[in-house]
Amino acid sequence: MDKSFNAAEAEPRIYADWEARGCFKAGANAKPGAEPYSIMIPPPNVTGVLHVGHAFNNTLQDVLTRWHRMRGFDTLWQPGTDHAGIATQMVVERELAKQGKSRRDMTREEFLSHVWAWKAKSGGTIRQQLKRLGASCDWSREAFTMSGAPGAPAGEEGNFHDAVIKVFVDMYEKGFIYRGKRLVNWDPHFETAISDLEVENVDTAGHMWHFKYPLAGGATYEYVEKDADGNVTLRETRDYISIATTRPETMLGDGAVAVHPSDERYAPIVGMLCEIPVGPKEHRRLIPIITDEYPDPTFGSGAVKITGAHDFNDYGVAKRGGIPCYRLMDTKAHLRADGLPYAEAAAIAQEVAQGQRTLTETEADALNLVPDHLRGLDRYEARKLVVEEITAEGLAVMTRADDPRLGKDAVKPGAEGADAPVPLVEAKTITQPYGDRSKVVIEPMLTDQWFVDTAKIVSPALDAVRDGRTQIMPEQHRKVYFHWLENIEPWTISRQLWWGHQIPVWYGFDLGAHGFRDDEGDGELDAVELARILSAQTLLKGDERHHSAAGFDAVKEQFADVLAGLPVPLNHARVVEVADRAEAAHMFAESLAQYAATGDLTRLVYPVWRDPDVLDTWFSSGLWPIGTLGWPEQTPELQRYFPTSTLVSGFDIIFFWVARMMMMQLAVVGDVPFRDVYVHALVRDEKGRKMSKSIGNVLDPLELIDEFGADALRFTLTSMAAMGRDLKLSKDRIAGYRNFGTKLWNAARFAEMNECRPVAGFDPASVTQTVNTWIVGETARARMAHDEALSAYRFNDAANGLYAFVWGKVCDWYLEFAKPLFASGDDAVIAETRATMAWVIDQCLILLHPTMPFITEELWGAIAARDTMLVHADWPAYGAELIEPEADREMGWVIGLIEEIRSVRAQMHVPAGLKVQLLQVELDARGQAAFDRNAAMIERLARLSEVSRVAEMPKGAVTVAVEGGVFGLPIAGLIDVAEEKARLEKSLEKLGKEIGGLKGRLGNPNFVASAPEEVVEEARENLAAREDEAGKLRAALERLAAIG
Repeated sequence: MDKSFNAAEAEPRIYADWEARGCFKAGANAKPGAEPYSIMIPPPNVTGVLHVGHAFNNTLQDVLTRWHRMRGFDTLWQPGTDHAGIATQMVVERELAKQGKSRRDMTREEFLSHVWAWKAKSGGTIRQQLKRLGASCDWSREAFTMSGAPGAPAGEEGNFHDAVIKVFVDMYEKGFIYRGKRLVNWDPHFETAISDLEVENVDTAGHMWHFKYPLAGGATYEYVEKDADGNVTLRETRDYISIATTRPETMLGDGAVAVHPSDERYAPIVGMLCEIPVGPKEHRRLIPIITDEYPDPTFGSGAVKITGAHDFNDYGVAKRGGIPCYRLMDTKAHLRADGLPYAEAAAIAQEVAQGQRTLTETEADALNLVPDHLRGLDRYEARKLVVEEITAEGLAVMTRADDPRLGKDAVKPGAEGADAPVPLVEAKTITQPYGDRSKVVIEPMLTDQWFVDTAKIVSPALDAVRDGRTQIMPEQHRKVYFHWLENIEPWTISRQLWWGHQIPVWYGFDLGAHGFRDDEGDGELDAVELARILSAQTLLKGDERHHSAAGFDAVKEQFADVLAGLPVPLNHARVVEVADRAEAAHMFAESLAQYAATGDLTRLVYPVWRDPDVLDTWFSSGLWPIGTLGWPEQTPELQRYFPTSTLVSGFDIIFFWVARMMMMQLAVVGDVPFRDVYVHALVRDEKGRKMSKSIGNVLDPLELIDEFGADALRFTLTSMAAMGRDLKLSKDRIAGYRNFGTKLWNAARFAEMNECRPVAGFDPASVTQTVNTWIVGETARARMAHDEALSAYRFNDAANGLYAFVWGKVCDWYLEFAKPLFASGDDAVIAETRATMAWVIDQCLILLHPTMPFITEELWGAIAARDTMLVHADWPAYGAELIEPEADREMGWVIGLIEEIRSVRAQMHVPAGLKVQLLQVELDARGQAAFDRNAAMIERLARLSEVSRVAEMPKGAVTVAVEGGVFGLPIAGLIDVAEEKARLEKSLEKLGKEIGGLKGRLGNPNFVASAPEEVVEEARENLAAREDEAGKLRAALERLAAIG
């Protein structure tokens, strides 16, 4: 056996051997009639690279998988990657930009071919990185959430795409999916809607402008302000209402000004109209002043402008008050440049405000109320111009130049010009929403989107957790799950991208609507009626109808059924597919014209176009459990491994993914996707800070594997995986567990050097030597504790228990206790000890394998020729029957005596290499028998020069008390008692100050309530450790006092 383990050389070799032998395939090592155990890997993005969170998550999954596989379960760890719509499209567009190419210059098919090419070249990076970690997935079943999609190249076969499309169509037909206009988070960079959970709210320095909205017709009212006691503090006549806004550019789309019903200041003008103070004076729009519970009378002026198409709160007010929502921006967050000229659009809006006209939601959305000179501008450029124009017209609210609300722009009180009037522009910290990927400010946007009506499918997902069909651990994440689902909103599932599952919906003109009617009712359209249809305005502005189906052939039949009920000649039109509505209008008009000219029915076509949007990535990954197992086909794998056994997930995707999988699987197949959900905490740096490139504290798991080996990283992560507590990871901790691997290696080498080899048929219950009987019992105790902890997902207890057993019991004690047995000259004793030690080392390798697979596999093969690799070794089932109480008590007594002697030596600063005398003052018969049987071990391990019996404890000796006896260490002549006393007192004084400081912090209710949980917990741990240390120092002082 080599002197040390070379991880860099051994790990790739061992992993390749595992793969070559099919060790990870589904069902490998399963016993006859085995119970299934399945885990679905949370699919990393195909763009992804392994970070420390992945390493943590996948280590825990691998520990569970290897443990169940060795126990003979029919095990499947299903791997795969997510197509990651926005992330992947962003990466590919950047790569194309480097080549001077743009997606917008390509067809959809051309761009997607570039994405598939990128995926083939770079998409497997994280798979290889997971292999370096030791992940024992069944790679032959690797799934991809876009497998089988149209345009997928060879090698990307599969039916995941078919499953996604089928689910959409089924849910649409059941009424679970609908299309609607709704305010969404719009990412102007990617030009797509994103979910609330993909938005990062960032506090930034901003401004709040105060403007006057003049009352219509020059009307005035008495504005009165009062203090809390009802005393009038301001009374004046006003011809305006004042509003404050952080986004002046959105004033162009205002539909109303709202005040609280209880706000007496504005009671005289509620119901009146006021003028938006921007745009050409001759076309200024008027909007109503309304009441709503939303405005806060104590904030700003108490009046709020309502821009329903660009603010989530305003949208709610607009819906409640029947206020039109006017969209101002295009997909790039530039002010719109389409539609009617401003004068015409403003006139229509004016009629609406005065109650002379009503608009449908679609008509309001089509109306462009951006003044002509602002059209096409970026939103921030428009903001600047709007502020300048309002201020120039004198409609900005003014204040003194020394008003502190102006922030850094305020003039110092008493300085020249301090009383000069200036526009009131408050310096404010504003919470800005940013896209988590684009890092661009999100624009609330009123758009047509597809939604899952989650209210219709959420109840089974709540019930499944409440009734225990799915368990979520730890408890606080169960509460998070309920909070999300009990307050759920409709789920926006459409994304304005090209990479993804294209929504299986086709649109066509509604030929049964106004403009397509048969005036005479004779079942046939005449020339006049056909001419009306040929109007471009009718086609371009007419209503649509849509159908959903798995493909064009199926949807064609649905449209054909509708056409069959229309007048001649429309009922003869052939359904054809085109790119978009504009092409459809042109083709339909042309075919009608040809028919009108020739009477040839074969010329008539009814063009339909597919929705260009794709499904939210989370929609497809929400089907991960069934999609990876072959659904909608009833595959053997689906029947065998679903529902899956365990999901290991980070807390940040409980709603993104976990809750949605629950809803989707229950809605689609009527069963829960998994039995247990273990939610792990966050990996932080050693100071408890979140890892961040900006801080420079990111630990790269691949670099850690290069430096310390995969086993050391895995064991570190597992040993720190306390349920519900974040990890504080440091290189020092990983180095410490690498040393643990070295300790294990050296123990195996020690056994080899003493000719310890596995004995076929060895029965651990048959050993007779007390030391051997004791270590067999300790091994059984370790196995039981490990399995009990891992069954309860207490990964840290499982790992730390093995650490304590292997290092503490086996290496520190058993190997030392065995040395006298090897030197005994008794062949039977030596043979038994060799067989026992070989068995114990084997058990250490088996028990450690799920957490430290590489070094244990290497040792397994190095120790002896085996019929199977360790990865498929049988997990032990022995238990309490191997624990022999008498041997346990005796060796516990011996270890206790040695540890007590060592403790006294350490506390008294007795030189480590110096042997000391042990005085036996009193000892009962059981203790005497234990001492006599193990005297040689005790003398060597406690570094004793001799053992003497005395009648009483002499002066200058330190008492060593054990069960059933008293011993003494005469050390007065070996140390400087006064110097030791002074050292201990100084240390105790320092500790006292630290303890006082920690108690003060923990006794402060503000600290306990406001400090981060991990900081408070760290303070408690530090206090406990220092109090324990102080207790030991006081005990040492008492011992010194006894010496004299």
